[in-house]
Amino acid sequence: MIRIDKNESPYRALTEEEIAKIAIDTQFNQYSENEYQDLQQTYAAFNQLDPELVSFANGSDEWIQKSIIVLGKGPVLTFDPDFVMYDVYAKQFGREIVKLPANEDFTFDYEEVYRQIKTLRPSVFIFSQPNNPFGTLHPDAFIEKAAELMKEVGGYFIIDEAYGEFVEEATEPPVGDHIIRLRTLSKVYGLAGLRVGVATSTRKTMDLLDSVAHPYPLNTFSLNVAVHLLNQPERLENFIELNRSLSRQLHSIFKEEVGEIIPMLESSTNFLFTYGDDAMDLGNYIVENGFLPRMYPDEDSPSLKKAVRYSIATEDQLEEIRKIIQKWRDEKWPSRKNG
Repeated sequence: MIRIDKNESPYRALTEEEIAKIAIDTQFNQYSENEYQDLQQTYAAFNQLDPELVSFANGSDEWIQKSIIVLGKGPVLTFDPDFVMYDVYAKQFGREIVKLPANEDFTFDYEEVYRQIKTLRPSVFIFSQPNNPFGTLHPDAFIEKAAELMKEVGGYFIIDEAYGEFVEEATEPPVGDHIIRLRTLSKVYGLAGLRVGVATSTRKTMDLLDSVAHPYPLNTFSLNVAVHLLNQPERLENFIELNRSLSRQLHSIFKEEVGEIIPMLESSTNFLFTYGDDAMDLGNYIVENGFLPRMYPDEDSPSLKKAVRYSIATEDQLEEIRKIIQKWRDEKWPSRKNG
């Protein structure tokens, strides 16, 4: 079964020879020395950030957990659906979590968000941008206003940009002590298994988040692989563009083959969200033919009951999926052809 349910890159960014050399050169019998600082410098240089304001942890999941621990004691506000770990970590620490449900058309009621911020006065408002699992972008006007309101109520505004590198025309988010941005090397960098999560904010806020940091937050091998990759910016840009092109290929296949049959959302990520009875039928058919997309049979969110989400795969695998979709379409809809 080929897995297309985890939103990973289907390729490794480095060759086997490079990985072997890094493993041999990594002194894992010793504690790391300057490797963490090397990653701060290389990541900040590639992303045009201040290295002093960039910190790393065991995936962005750990940053979410740290935020729940140190950023106040009040409620946590988020969307429904959104990244499941917001809910998991809030419940781990007995924090009240309020989830604002999506509309039937998979949009969100931003006026209700503003009302909830004013009345609930959450300590944390955290959400993914683009949204996971929809793949859609929250509008800039909402980001700006919600950030202002969170500042007024003394809460933290956390933008989880796990898929930020896939956004075609990204805009600069608001700044301030209450603004925290999370990113990861798991998606477009192709390092999911090495668990490198990134947080950036002001010095005051990073000191607060780092107050619960581990003495060695990342293993030395992960640090060395990430630094090796980031030290080759042109090559990394090409790898990122490869992942973006796979995303475009995924979207094109579904639009060309079943765009008139199956509803799907415009996505700014490396995955595609489809929904409806026919989407479920196609999803099950694709599973029968050797690919495993993401389905949500046990989710409480009504938006997910009849949804199937597809992650990118290799070019050859995506073309194989195209043939499976064509076969399903021709069997189920013999009189309908996509223009």
